[in-house]
Amino acid sequence: MTPPSDALLSPATAAAGFSFSIQPHEAGQRLDALVAFRIIDLSRSLAAKLIARGFIRVNTTPRKAGYRVKPGDVVSGQIPAAEPAACIPEPVDFGILYEDQALIVVNKPPGLVVHPAAGHHSGTLVHGLVHHCPDLQGVGGERRPGIVHRLDKDTSGILLVAKNQAAHVHLSRQFKTRSIQKTYLAIVRGEMPAESGAVSLPIGRHPVDRKKMSTRSRRSRTAETRWRLRRAFQGASLLEVALKTGRTHQIRVHLAAIGHGILGDPLYGKGRLGGRSGPLSNWAAPSPSRQMLHAWRIGFQHPATNIPLAFEAPLPRDMVETLRRLAAWACSR
Repeated sequence: MTPPSDALLSPATAAAGFSFSIQPHEAGQRLDALVAFRIIDLSRSLAAKLIARGFIRVNTTPRKAGYRVKPGDVVSGQIPAAEPAACIPEPVDFGILYEDQALIVVNKPPGLVVHPAAGHHSGTLVHGLVHHCPDLQGVGGERRPGIVHRLDKDTSGILLVAKNQAAHVHLSRQFKTRSIQKTYLAIVRGEMPAESGAVSLPIGRHPVDRKKMSTRSRRSRTAETRWRLRRAFQGASLLEVALKTGRTHQIRVHLAAIGHGILGDPLYGKGRLGGRSGPLSNWAAPSPSRQMLHAWRIGFQHPATNIPLAFEAPLPRDMVETLRRLAAWACSR
């Protein structure tokens, strides 16, 4: 049976085999992007790999990931079973704000990598999670057991972890449909021109530096970031930031694009704050050692009860100290 337009498919359905027709309003979308939208917990990059390997076809014919779908096209395929998680449990230090039988709300410290990757084969949050909760192995069907979203290594704050497959599917659906409310705190360079604002600039891979994202990419996706000024300092600002979309490095890229890069950001927020005699000039380093970005609040529906939940992670010590230094500098002027 073909699902209705825009219907989301569970991983179990996709693994057993799926088929859906392209509706008129979906025409022109890339095949990999559409498949990633339709199938919960399937990333666009993995969709592209499966399309390239022939696991997903259009009208029974192999197509490229960039194929632009047409009305009436039938997309069908099967998602092969992922290799089981292979993380060896390790004791890793991280905070827990809440835990029950379905999920864990983690307060991730700065500097902690979320999941194993090149150069990070041990000591990640995932290694610590499977040490704390051995039953987590395999949840999500990837080598990132329990992980439904990510934070950059040097971004601190709230991260949701699913403890069983049903919770993983439910939370992944909420992220994919953008029904989860996420709010960040960021210390940025410069004084803001207003009390609040929004940045609506498309984001894609940087045309030269492949480690970076850019608002001037030849291939980009729409993105919107909303900010509100919480406290103004001389030459710096504390912002409350909310995401309408969730692109890679979105907050960092958008704030840098409007001339207010995040303090300490090695990729997008360059330069010493306040110069040789500025508020941070007497630090051991010219600026904080990581980007001053913190995943502060999150709101979502509990995956088992559908009861709305909200959590808040206190600012980490380095951000508190940065704010203290900025306030002291302002008072001394």
